[in-house]
Amino acid sequence: MSTAPASLPMTTGLELPGRRVSENLGVVYGLVVRSMGFAGGVTASFKALRRGEISEYTQLLEDSRRHAIDRMVENARLLGAEAIVAVRFDSSEIGQQFTEIVAYGTAVKLD
Repeated sequence: MSTAPASLPMTTGLELPGRRVSENLGVVYGLVVRSMGFAGGVTASFKALRRGEISEYTQLLEDSRRHAIDRMVENARLLGAEAIVAVRFDSSEIGQQFTEIVAYGTAVKLD
């Protein structure tokens, strides 16, 4: 179990150990679309010619996931959630310049 900066308990599991879900408030999500930008894209393209990690993309995706989680937590709080269960991530490319990251889960109330 981990907590986002907004300190709402969340888990990839279907329940929180030691707590009981009393109400399912529905699916919540946080969506972020990011671009590497021209300079970062050129740097990453050159690094892609050799083996190894492309740190520019790694940092972009880490930041995007954190931002998506923050947005998901905000949406859950708007519903009055006390936790989020079954948290998942998904990502896709939009064209060749943009990356979409979505964090989603089920907002719940706890006993």
